[in-house]
Amino acid sequence: MAKEKVYGWLFSLYDILICFKELAIQHKDLDTETLCEREAKTLKENIDKNAWDGSWYRRAYFDDGTPLGSKENPECQIDSIAQSWSVLSGAGDPAKISVAMDSAEKRLVDKDNGLIKLLYPPFDKSALDPGYIKGYVPGVRENGGQYTHSAVWLIMALAKLKNAKRAWELLTLINPINHGRNAHEVSVYKVEPYVLAGDVYAVAPHTGRGGWSWYTGSAGWMYNLITESLLGIKIHGDKLYIEPCIPPEWTDVVIKYKYGNTPYHITITQKQGQEGIHIILDGSEQSGNSIPLTDDATEHKVEMTISAAPI
Repeated sequence: MAKEKVYGWLFSLYDILICFKELAIQHKDLDTETLCEREAKTLKENIDKNAWDGSWYRRAYFDDGTPLGSKENPECQIDSIAQSWSVLSGAGDPAKISVAMDSAEKRLVDKDNGLIKLLYPPFDKSALDPGYIKGYVPGVRENGGQYTHSAVWLIMALAKLKNAKRAWELLTLINPINHGRNAHEVSVYKVEPYVLAGDVYAVAPHTGRGGWSWYTGSAGWMYNLITESLLGIKIHGDKLYIEPCIPPEWTDVVIKYKYGNTPYHITITQKQGQEGIHIILDGSEQSGNSIPLTDDATEHKVEMTISAAPI
């Protein structure tokens, strides 16, 4: 079998098309806006028609029509990336994405060993040939181990679905410091617990062992996960948007943010029974969930109150 058409990246392509559509709108480029909107719509329809496997999204099809990431497969029945990006891209069917994410959590999250697998089961003896990843032994790197990029994407998807409790639980699970809390964990993990590893092995005799540490790509995604997806700090133009996704038991969060030479002291208070979002900037109530940014070298105080989800 040759070549895969990969749905995880088709979801990403949808996201790119939507971003370019928004850019075209800003530049009043009607032709590009129309093109991106049309192609995104067609892509979303084709994904919905061809990618669903009943309980999750398939990873790909080979050129001969054989599916991959399907319950029909003896190996790689489910892949993390397609499930995460069905949510992150906005291309997944709202009625299906929650089922897909539940399936990913049930089949890919290994609580006992503190890792999130990229796919399951790993490639080993079947005729399926996905390319170079089958060159790794089962459970290592992209062949069924934790590929940390994709583990982070799964948590990002949970945050986008506003499942704060699970998102923070899984962040704690893959946090490298939690692989080095005692001598036994250090002997299993075998790499530095104070930096991010690109992968964690998932099959005996190497289960729980870290690989390719100081992995800047995964570290960058982890930074985005914590700052943007969970703490909810995002910049668009000259506005700072605050959309926190914090655990229901947290009552307060303090963020110190610097815009150029200007410090912003942000306090987020989470209250049971509170309705909606309220933001006060320097004593003045703001509308929506954003504040204007001004680089005036003067400290600004932001007070935000949000409603708490039931614990």
